[in-house]
Amino acid sequence: MAVFKGAGVALATPFKEDMSVNYEKIEELVEFHIKGGTDCIVVMGTTGEAATLSHEEHLECIKVVIDRAKGRIPVVAGTGSNCTETAVYLSSEACKYGADGLLVVTPYYNKATQPGLIAHYTEVAKSVDIPIIMYNVPSRTGCTLQPATIAALVKEVDNIVGVKDATGNISSTAKTVQLTEGNIDLYSGNDDQIVPIMALGGIGVISVLSNVAPKETHDICQAMLMGDVKKAAKLQIEALPLIDALFCEVNPIPVKTALNLMGFNVGGMRMPLTTLEPEHTKLLEKTMKDFGVL
Repeated sequence: MAVFKGAGVALATPFKEDMSVNYEKIEELVEFHIKGGTDCIVVMGTTGEAATLSHEEHLECIKVVIDRAKGRIPVVAGTGSNCTETAVYLSSEACKYGADGLLVVTPYYNKATQPGLIAHYTEVAKSVDIPIIMYNVPSRTGCTLQPATIAALVKEVDNIVGVKDATGNISSTAKTVQLTEGNIDLYSGNDDQIVPIMALGGIGVISVLSNVAPKETHDICQAMLMGDVKKAAKLQIEALPLIDALFCEVNPIPVKTALNLMGFNVGGMRMPLTTLEPEHTKLLEKTMKDFGVL
């Protein structure tokens, strides 16, 4: 059984003025998503600025989300690292806290070989007894999980069950589905490809858009799950201007700006990320108003 089906939010991490983590605000965001129809909370991914948090902060964010969710909504914890030992540590701790699943990004910078990726994911999977979703985002990591590697891991390691596909390569996605014979929990990693990936057998999205439009993102996924492709495609196309605005600069700069425009006061970004450019802020604000979330 899949950890979740539908729209999982790639949760942004709020900071206070002194750039310490605002754990109280995290609890507020959890309630916003539960009320807004989000199907799963994914904490400590790219959007959560995990790369600039200490291990202690990283794990505390996961714990706060799990404790606040109280089983009302699945929680998937981002626990990947370019160090296998660190990924094992973060994964085992998140498992102890009660995470429903793990999102494990490919090791970045090291540029592991495909056999190295199999060894890495197998080692992480051995350390926990909960489902693992691999995160394939070569534009960020410089390392691609090839379809054959994904298929080998899903077939050979019991608790490696899925992949967040942020490759942007639909041909590669189709090959992955073919090689796994459809026995994979496939999630879109790009908000503008929810419908195409779900049409190939995907069961949802791990979404930046959900941060500001949880109901709308849920509705796209739900329409696809119900077989209403025409409705889903209409909703997907209507959301494209906002999706584009949320990626006018590198994620999560625009989405955190959007949350601040909505009054959530999630603060800024830790360096090296910087403030959204004024012209992009104006574009984002207009697009949010046009879409009806502001």
